[in-house]
Amino acid sequence: MTATRGDLIVLRPEGMYCPAGDFYIDPWRPVETAVITHGHGDHARIGMARYHAASDGMPILRWRLGEQEFHPHAYGESFQLGSARVSLHSAGHVLGSAQVRIDVEGEVWVASGDYKRQHDPTCPAFEVVPCNVFITEATFALPVYRWPDTHDEVGRIVEWRRACAARGRTAVLYAYALGKAQRILAELARFDEPPVFLHGAVDTGVQVYRQAGIELIATEPVGEQPKGKDYAGRLVIAPPSAAGSTWTRRFRDAEHGFASGWMRLRGNRRRRNYDRGFVVSDHADWPALLDTIEQTGAKRIIATHGSTDALIRHLRERGCDAQAFSTGFGAGE
Repeated sequence: MTATRGDLIVLRPEGMYCPAGDFYIDPWRPVETAVITHGHGDHARIGMARYHAASDGMPILRWRLGEQEFHPHAYGESFQLGSARVSLHSAGHVLGSAQVRIDVEGEVWVASGDYKRQHDPTCPAFEVVPCNVFITEATFALPVYRWPDTHDEVGRIVEWRRACAARGRTAVLYAYALGKAQRILAELARFDEPPVFLHGAVDTGVQVYRQAGIELIATEPVGEQPKGKDYAGRLVIAPPSAAGSTWTRRFRDAEHGFASGWMRLRGNRRRRNYDRGFVVSDHADWPALLDTIEQTGAKRIIATHGSTDALIRHLRERGCDAQAFSTGFGAGE
């Protein structure tokens, strides 16, 4: 994308840069001042001199990055960086996730970071922030991606676990260790289910959420169980990286499921060789992306990471000024 003179955010090799405030948003290379939208590894990296982020996200950032020069801010609290007035607003993605609002002499830009519009008991809901320019993620920006009700989808996980129990099998569910797993555990707390066993990588993040006061179903680390334990009939949650590893061999007769927005397409489940797929996403689906863009009132849209081409084409067909930033963020989930 070609920058326009006076743009509040431009692309540099280090990341998305605000010249008026002399700071970067989720930079992928070391910089002096970073404003971080959330704690996922493709957005919060080590090596910055100072970090500004939402107060709610501090436990995750400290867990992920260790002790750094952190500057926490409550949602909606305004702070000055250079000549830019900055504030952070809930993105509804994971605990502590935030959109970045920048105001310079009445011109307002909002960088969404990752966000979703569905209800999530582990974090505040997304806040629509009116702006002139909206920088939106586009992870699932294709019409095929439309999410079912999450509570109903977790109900399907419960039914699967119970069916596995009837067959004497273990239900091993793969879910992202930060945000996704905790959201599922929070939804499971509303069902009459036994404690869930966790891979160590998931358990660490779960403890961060519990310390933040988030209510989750009872859990037990797999690593603390006696050798030879029988997990038949129980639900085990592990990160996707554990699939096919030696760690899974302890579950002698198991079925394997994956919770992700990518499971909206059955071909993805077949290619990944999962027995079951559950459509649970921490990103906005196609209708939510379009609704959010309209609700911001922005006259200019910049799409980042994901299906940006499809979103831009659709917006331009509707008469919007739409462009893309090529960023160093991951594909999501």
